[in-house]
Amino acid sequence: MRGEGTVRLRPPTNTPNERAVPWWRLQCLLGTLVPVLALAVVGAFVGSARVWLLSAAGAVTILGLGGTAFLPAWWYRIHRWEVTDAAVYVRSGAFRQQWRIAPMSRIQTVDTERGPLEHAFRLATVIVTTASSRGAIRIGGLDHELAAELAERLTRITQATPGDAT
Repeated sequence: MRGEGTVRLRPPTNTPNERAVPWWRLQCLLGTLVPVLALAVVGAFVGSARVWLLSAAGAVTILGLGGTAFLPAWWYRIHRWEVTDAAVYVRSGAFRQQWRIAPMSRIQTVDTERGPLEHAFRLATVIVTTASSRGAIRIGGLDHELAAELAERLTRITQATPGDAT
């Protein structure tokens, strides 16, 4: 039997913005480019290890490009979020899915964040900090205007929700 006000785990309904997929792809490419360049540069100057370093650069390139082609679309299909008057629901993770619920009475702060790449794609991340030892809940890949509206809505709801957020 459920008590009144019980929040239950359920699939959230909202997806990230479609622009999150190219944003994630660019992040994957940059994450691949840095080690590939490092291996290639060192390989160019260290003759005794050239074959191994350049082979490693090639392997990292292949794995990175494969991940860039596959992972962002998969992340888009998996990541979900929803805000109700009772809680914030988030489902994330690629290989290990994580479902989290933050009841409004447990929310301590609501922040938005926009890095340079997010800014270029007109995206933002909403960060909901709770009294949980699991850390903040992040809702990434949101349109920057929606993120601002969501942060404002969460602030209003949490101010009107009784509880001490601890």
